Amino acid sequence: MLAAMARLEAQLIDYPRLAVALSGGVDSMTLAAVAYRVLGDKLMLVHAVSPAVPLEASDRVREHSQRLGWPLTIVDAGEFSDERYRNNPVNRCYYCKTNLYTRLRQVWDGPVASGANLDDLGDYRPGLLAASEKAVVHPLVEAAIDKQMVRAIARHLQLDDVAELPAQPCLSSRVETGLVINATDLLFVHRIERYLTEMLGPGDVRCRITAAGVRIEVPEDIRELHSDQWSAVCVELEQRIANDGRSFAGYDSYRRGSAFVHKPGDL
Repeated sequence: MLAAMARLEAQLIDYPRLAVALSGGVDSMTLAAVAYRVLGDKLMLVHAVSPAVPLEASDRVREHSQRLGWPLTIVDAGEFSDERYRNNPVNRCYYCKTNLYTRLRQVWDGPVASGANLDDLGDYRPGLLAASEKAVVHPLVEAAIDKQMVRAIARHLQLDDVAELPAQPCLSSRVETGLVINATDLLFVHRIERYLTEMLGPGDVRCRITAAGVRIEVPEDIRELHSDQWSAVCVELEQRIANDGRSFAGYDSYRRGSAFVHKPGDL
């Protein structure tokens, strides 16, 4: 872990100044912590707020920045003004990141970094294409750091509340590909997932908006751990879904990216 952190510091020290796009997840928060150690006041952190960003992520960014003295700028990336994004195509993330980095360039004229790590290169990530087009750098990738190493560095830096954060992609990722994204749906998703987390603890819980209705995904191990209260949670969930005037499509085990629907040739 110390070798990985040294590689990252060596990557960062070459920048005379740097902005980091800060989502509030473990990757960008850990990158921000190391970058601040290396660059100090030559660093700017930029966090974008929107209906797709969970309130907890924004609160986390603000709390850490205030407590640790990080230089933080809050922006609205404006992706919800982009019809291409709202239409939720297969490459929705491309339009999201294009809007984000375009907005970031309006407030910063130096190098810009993302929190992408080595593991991200193996996934379908249209946002990385947008980053490439906007000349965004990826210090964690350049330092050959994967998610496991990121978590180890976060623990070493005593970012304990960050180190064990579950994967938390934007709320728009809960909406099935091809269904139009709107702020009302995302607020509903956030309320349901927050209830699940309050009742079952942190973990990979998802509220999916699909053409068939609302689908709830919870890992089997979490359901088994809370088997004594799972039935009551289900009753409450289904009541909340009905009260919001929505159809309930059932329960499933958590599956990463299950709202992402594409046909051969889409990618």
